[in-house]
Amino acid sequence: MCGIVGAVAQRNIASILVEGLRRLEYRGYDSCGVAVLADGALRRARSVARVADLDAQVRESDLDGVTGISHTRWATHGAPVTDNAHPIFSRDTVALVHNGIIENYESLREMLRGKGYEFASQTDTEVVTHLIHSLYRGDLYAAVREAVKQLHGAYAIAVIHKDQPHTVVGARAGSPLVVGLGEGENFLASDALALAGSTERFIFLEEGDVCELSLNGVRIADRDGNDAVREVRTVVAYGGAVELGPYRHFMQKEIFEQPRAIADTIPQAEAFDATLFGEKAAEAFAGIDSLLILACGTSYYSGLTAKYWLESIAKIPTQVEIASEYRYRDSVPNPKALVVVISQSGETADTLAALKHAQSLGHRHTLSICNVGTSAMVRLTELAFLTHAGREIGVASTKAFTTQLVALFVLAVTLGKMRGHVDAAQEAGYIKQLRHLPAALNSVLALEPQIIAWSEEFSRKENALFLGRGLHYPIALEGALKLKEISYIHAEAYPAGELKHGPLALVTEAMPVVTVAPNDALLEKLKSNIQEVRARGGQLYVFADADTRIVNDEGIHVIRMPEHYGLLSPILHVVPLQLLAYHTACARGTDVDKPRNLAKSVTVE
Repeated sequence: MCGIVGAVAQRNIASILVEGLRRLEYRGYDSCGVAVLADGALRRARSVARVADLDAQVRESDLDGVTGISHTRWATHGAPVTDNAHPIFSRDTVALVHNGIIENYESLREMLRGKGYEFASQTDTEVVTHLIHSLYRGDLYAAVREAVKQLHGAYAIAVIHKDQPHTVVGARAGSPLVVGLGEGENFLASDALALAGSTERFIFLEEGDVCELSLNGVRIADRDGNDAVREVRTVVAYGGAVELGPYRHFMQKEIFEQPRAIADTIPQAEAFDATLFGEKAAEAFAGIDSLLILACGTSYYSGLTAKYWLESIAKIPTQVEIASEYRYRDSVPNPKALVVVISQSGETADTLAALKHAQSLGHRHTLSICNVGTSAMVRLTELAFLTHAGREIGVASTKAFTTQLVALFVLAVTLGKMRGHVDAAQEAGYIKQLRHLPAALNSVLALEPQIIAWSEEFSRKENALFLGRGLHYPIALEGALKLKEISYIHAEAYPAGELKHGPLALVTEAMPVVTVAPNDALLEKLKSNIQEVRARGGQLYVFADADTRIVNDEGIHVIRMPEHYGLLSPILHVVPLQLLAYHTACARGTDVDKPRNLAKSVTVE
């Protein structure tokens, strides 16, 4: 959520600022804006529509300049209206864009009001803009360094001042910011992707850094105010337009890309080896006695699935926690636990904060499972496993989730092998199963026409229950999340055995009950749960493996899965749930790729 682009150059940079925002649209936003410095004055355009509307404003008003900043905003403080859209001005002198949340904005606002500053927005961002203005004494870099000392919370900011042409100042704490290096020009962005085509040389600012961009160089100060030198990295960020091809939405396209994404993520090695997770992994894995998995949303459900694999294959105790809760409770740290953090973007604020909290408690061994190799999360952990899902545009995660499951399964088997619980024959069997996954997924995707038929019925409902048992309970959770995210139908998931402990009271003809029914050790128990729903007049929609002997009958609608896939079954069973959510949302006419109130990369707590 929220995107920043800044530039200082010897050419008109308005198109660069707008195009950078266009590349960040996938993150989710509800307003956008751009400000440039031209002829000694600040000019801006803002919109509560899409970047395309902002682009039209920029063109119509001939908004051009050689120094500027732009932003996509996901509303936190203040509604998504034009007055709250960034860039925010202070007395037509300072312009600022901001990602994050300033926690002490109320006390700062009262202090600034006492100094005569008036507020035109409801944002916490305006506090920062006025604060920098109040501290300016002819040097914007110095004013920003002074201002950030007074800020509590998470932020990434980019600032320009009308009296300092060819200067952009940035700062970050708890929210990502990168510097892009050019020839006679330099750039700032919240994501390297925004600057694709402008540069391939990047500096990833560290926590607490403040930077000053000019035409010919970059200055950086660390959190203590000392001059700092940061590594320059070459990153080829693909910035071309992602085409929909024959698909209606990016989410549908990404569902069908899962066979390829999984094939790209599966290691090509003939053995499960610790080096798949980094050079130091063998030593780190040898010294651990448990795992602590920290994640949010869909990534949290991948962690819940992995708990079953890790404890059954590797025989290692595993705890899974919601990252946003972990850091705010008194926990008992275990220095011998491997902390695993999971995130598609690697910039999820809650998960990053939880990781840092775990490290502060003495957890030495950390592993990130992530789709972005240059992300803050990957840079902060000792070990990493990169998934190869490619760009995921749809806010509701699909291929990122299934590639995370592949990574976690590889981790479970690797640890199982190291701990003596996986022999050579089992290892070979797991490799064979993994490599057959893409073909098995293609067979599942062929079920789409049957799922479309179900979606027409679901589109008329306002509530749904999802049931699963054991390894497939987290998959039921993920299915319910997908349905509520994009169709806006209220959905809940339960372990099927919990039905009689409360949820059964909700079951009527109007409540569809979606059931994940693999042919595993819990099948007979699950069949009993199905009968409990049927006896109360509930309508069951069952995704059943071929040999489960669950058949279509009154009150029971069955879509037969192509094959049972053992421990890897969750990866197959989640795909029809994704398709059900997608086609139900299409039938209801919602904005599938950009559902209301949600963002792709959650960079604020």
